[in-house]
Amino acid sequence: MKHLKKLSLLFAVIIMALSSLSAEERKIIVPDEEDILAQTLDTTSPYYYTNLMLKYRLGTESMTAMEYYYLYYGFLYQEEYRPFAENRPLDDMLGIMAGIDPEQPTVGQLEALIERGIEAMEIDPFNPKTLNILAYAYGALDDPHRERLYFNHLNGIIGAIEMSGTGLKEEDAWHILMFSHAYDIVASKGYSYNEARIISRTTEFVPLTRKQDGIKGFYFDYSRVYRNKPDDVTIKRDRTWQINGLQPQQYK
Repeated sequence: MKHLKKLSLLFAVIIMALSSLSAEERKIIVPDEEDILAQTLDTTSPYYYTNLMLKYRLGTESMTAMEYYYLYYGFLYQEEYRPFAENRPLDDMLGIMAGIDPEQPTVGQLEALIERGIEAMEIDPFNPKTLNILAYAYGALDDPHRERLYFNHLNGIIGAIEMSGTGLKEEDAWHILMFSHAYDIVASKGYSYNEARIISRTTEFVPLTRKQDGIKGFYFDYSRVYRNKPDDVTIKRDRTWQINGLQPQQYK
């Protein structure tokens, strides 16, 4: 394994290329449920969901920003969308990461991350933590093709969410399909944050631990999550994806 020296790329908060865009520079498209449903169900549409998911999983072709957008929000209408399902494989990944030496991971640890990561994607195919760890593991195993694939997916999913609003006002909230995705978006920007506060029936506010860049925190629309909430489920939110206090890194 020639590139264990690349381990400065270890899982932490990653500064995305897309995150460098300001709210004014980013194209905002608030999710239109009728449009998303129509486009993802239409077999003649470039956003037909079966084809999008196949393209996403195979990774043989690059995907556009709009393809990621319809893929992410179209997941709401799939039987596989279970926002309150327990993701034990992801928990296992985080446990493995907590025990990894950033400078000397073992091949076994990296292979275990990949195995559990593939399983975790069956539960939440767009979880930024999972995509991030897979990119890291493949990179450390000297597989640049898959490293880039998962890094691109990571950027694509975060870009899709950021396309849904500015996140700076309640009326311009970012739309999420999983509660944990809100924290991941904030973490991707290199911000530390406190527990989210529910401010309405559809919106939560994730405050930063301190005001940065004139920003106190970000707003997220979680209404889609509750559409699929079983009556007997108690909400338990994922708090963070930062491991071992590592600083923000960027894939090259």
